[in-house]
This record gives sequence, C-alpha cells and structure tokens, in this order.
Amino acid sequence: MSYTAAAVLGVVGAAAVDLAVLRTRLLTRKVFWTAYAIIVFFQLIVNGILTGRRIVRYDPDAIIGVRIAYAPVEDLLFGFAMILLTLSTWVWLGRVTGGAGGRRRRR
Repeated sequence: MSYTAAAVLGVVGAAAVDLAVLRTRLLTRKVFWTAYAIIVFFQLIVNGILTGRRIVRYDPDAIIGVRIAYAPVEDLLFGFAMILLTLSTWVWLGRVTGGAGGRRRRR
C-alpha cells in the first residue's frame, strides 16, 4: 500500500470514528477547524525545515508528488487524521469520565 492510500484511509477512518463511533462531531465545529489551522501552520514550518534541508526524504514512488510548502500532501492528510483521532478520543473520554473536555455528570 502506498503512503498516499494509507493517508487517505487514515483520514476516512478518523472521520468515521469522530462522526459515527465516538459521535464527538468535531468535524462540524468551528473550534476544531480553528485549532487545526494553528496546528497545520506549525506543521508546515517543521515539515518545511525537515524536507527543505533534506533531513527527511520521501520515495517518489510512494507519494503523488503534490507539495504544500515542501510538505507532501500525504503528510498533511496523515497529520490531520492523527489530530482528529486524538482530539475526538480526548473529548469522548472527557464526556465519559466527566474530566477535561467534557461535560460533568450530575449526581
């Protein structure tokens, strides 16, 4: 499986977990997209440094070749999936336990 296919599957899987499994629906919230914009800004800086200086190199046969600020689009997709899955899990755990990120249960 190519890195491209794995990245796309990661995004689809993370979206399914957010919307259908955990039902946190972060993808429908403005606050998620605002937080993601901040995260992706710094991701592009770090990725630009690592790939621009050739510290990290990608096999051209494993990616489609589209880049945004030196970052292969696959890296952005994979990063999006990781962030969405992590935040969805955090919000869900907060709801279940009454901890940070969730609503407290009434007694």
